[in-house]
Amino acid sequence: MKAAFALAALLCTAASATVLADPQSHVVTISDFVYKPEKLTVAVGDTVRFENKDDVGHTVTAKDGSFDSQNIDTGKSWTYTFSTAGTYEYFCTVHPSMKGSVTAQ
Repeated sequence: MKAAFALAALLCTAASATVLADPQSHVVTISDFVYKPEKLTVAVGDTVRFENKDDVGHTVTAKDGSFDSQNIDTGKSWTYTFSTAGTYEYFCTVHPSMKGSVTAQ
């Protein structure tokens, strides 16, 4: 009986230690044909809003095909939630020299 109680107390303590932080929101600005910041680290579950401040449309397209914003017009934005850990490299399909990455951990 004492062993069962001790085990239950240990499990409760372990469970409370694994409480995750609330998801956060981050912003990547697209201006002067550059993603700013070019590299971003977020927690799994966080959301990134890509805001186009340039005079032309751009995309945010993952190299691995996991996401694609389609065209984001000037003054518009697109949001993506990173639900799986990993490094996601992306580029603009209209201007392939534009590159960035998000690392979700």
